[in-house]
Amino acid sequence: MRALVVVESVFGNTRRIAEEVARGLAHGLGESGQVRVADVGDAGDPLGGVDLLVVGGPTHAFAMTRMSTRRNAAEQAGGGAQPAETGLREWLATLAEAPMDVRAAAFDTRVDRPRLPGSAAAGAARRLRRLGYDLVARPETFRVSGTQGPLCEGELGRARAWAPASPAPPPPPPAPPERAERRRPDRGSNDP
Repeated sequence: MRALVVVESVFGNTRRIAEEVARGLAHGLGESGQVRVADVGDAGDPLGGVDLLVVGGPTHAFAMTRMSTRRNAAEQAGGGAQPAETGLREWLATLAEAPMDVRAAAFDTRVDRPRLPGSAAAGAARRLRRLGYDLVARPETFRVSGTQGPLCEGELGRARAWAPASPAPPPPPPAPPERAERRRPDRGSNDP
């Protein structure tokens, strides 16, 4: 089984989550598995050789990042940081339909505030589903304590545990038992 974790990270927090997800996958897949983490700008087209695609990015303005939100984040980071040209949203827009039997999962990072709506993972999962990927896990959110982080306590362990370690498709439901044909009694006969 070959797994690829594609990540967009502005302040490094989402990257740390992706690395823990990869560790969880590697542990779950054992020696026969191959797991790679790639930044979204370097991921290219993964369809040529993965069985599981996991994508993750930060939630900006209630959704996946856009150039304007990445520019904002780069300004917050200071030090002349340049925003990435390609984010998870743009990368997903370049993907073709999923090959048969390729599974996927999505995660995001978000500031830990009560009732904060929106999720980059939910949007990414919808896009993956539309492309024909079988989702093996619900979209998951990992919390950061502020815009630039750090990650909230326990999130790295949660990421490792969340990793879809058994990415095999669920077995098909059993076929319904054959129904015995009903016989209608012959109403014209008085035979007991």
